[in-house]
Amino acid sequence: MSENKDIRELSLEQVQEFCLEHKMPKFRAKQVWEWLWKKRAVSFEEMTSLSKDLRELFSNNFAIKAVKIYKAERSIDGTIKYSLQLHDKLLVEGVIIPSKNRLTACVSSQVGCSLACEFCATGTMKLDRNLSASEIYDQVFILNEEAISNFGKPLSNIVYMGMGEPLLNYKALLGSIKFITTEQGLGMSPKRITVSTAGIAKMIMKLADDDVRFNLAISLHTASNSKRDILMPLNQKIKLEELRQSVQYFYDKTGSRITYEYILFKDLNDSLEDAQKLVQFAKASTCKINLIEYNTVDNLPYEKSSNKVTENFIKFLEEKKLIVNLRRSKGKDIAAACGQLVNKLK
Repeated sequence: MSENKDIRELSLEQVQEFCLEHKMPKFRAKQVWEWLWKKRAVSFEEMTSLSKDLRELFSNNFAIKAVKIYKAERSIDGTIKYSLQLHDKLLVEGVIIPSKNRLTACVSSQVGCSLACEFCATGTMKLDRNLSASEIYDQVFILNEEAISNFGKPLSNIVYMGMGEPLLNYKALLGSIKFITTEQGLGMSPKRITVSTAGIAKMIMKLADDDVRFNLAISLHTASNSKRDILMPLNQKIKLEELRQSVQYFYDKTGSRITYEYILFKDLNDSLEDAQKLVQFAKASTCKINLIEYNTVDNLPYEKSSNKVTENFIKFLEEKKLIVNLRRSKGKDIAAACGQLVNKLK
């Protein structure tokens, strides 16, 4: 017997067609739609505005492949990391990161990752599969409920910086953001969402053509091709020159300021010469630089830069009139910080 299709893979129009085919008025589809997205029902039994017969009809024809919490770990700094189980028992990780004025959710777009960045724990995993739009949305919905439960307020920001490369799961990425930002779902502003990419140039240009309204961040980490070839094997296929052109294209079409993420590695990309190359690259568009402390990953040889070197790097960039933020890592003690997400429960 074949498995029922996840109803959340259907459009509202397709659900309406199903209703009409089974002699139901079209408004039933909107009721189901609200249960699925606004209320995030995980079973048809929960849809109490439908009769028992209708609930059974939907249950016999469709499934709801919901995500659920498998495990939660709290850091000494308040960060909470969640292992989230998918319908096929695979696991992804999501994180709630509290700060003074924000509650940020970091969510995954793939199970594992195919890019194999040298410094990243997720990069040591193989890619199992893409997440669906509803699975990504589920992460955000769950983390929002957990934020309210644990911190007394909803999420203020969402970053697609967890497991996987979002732009290699493009359709699901945009689908999830649609439901996060429309009144059918969570109704959040797209300006509170940031999508981070390792630099898939043609997809950055597609984002511009699709006129997206969320924020774009580039995991750059060095403006030297030779160094980036080692740190990020993707650079062997998509050189910095091509990436820079895609950034210029994105900025010209959207007018949105780019964020560059730059992890400082001791004696690798933290010299003033490296800073000068970053300045030259950053001229592609209006931007800001997020410098990130490196978080140690078992069996990887990298170390974080010293405080003095970091200060000198920041000073150089600021003298060149660049906006620079130093991101202090959170959740390191539970392996929830940037670059540390890896599924150890399988």
